Amino acid sequence: MEVYAKYKYIAISPQKLRLVCDQVRGMNAEQARVVLQFMPQKGADIVKKTLESAMANAENNFDLDPTDMVVSQIFADEAPRSRRVKAGARGRYKPRVKRASHLTVILAQREAK
Repeated sequence: MEVYAKYKYIAISPQKLRLVCDQVRGMNAEQARVVLQFMPQKGADIVKKTLESAMANAENNFDLDPTDMVVSQIFADEAPRSRRVKAGARGRYKPRVKRASHLTVILAQREAK
């Protein structure tokens, strides 16, 4: 069974968030939480929060043991960009693009061997 959690409109670029996602993909959920706790990136706290939400969904909504879950899929998609302008020299303007992300974490049960 798959359990997921989504976090939308995060104020961080998808490129920075994907660097963190690549580190925990395929890990045990409990192990991924520990790894994310000690990563220095801003995105690590965001991914950890979403991972904990998915683990809580597994426990509370589906009565699954969160320690038996594996991060089967994790990805960061691009959210709508916020476009601003800043005044430049000689009456010109400088565009500013602030990027945002949508994060999705999908946990699956570890297969018994």
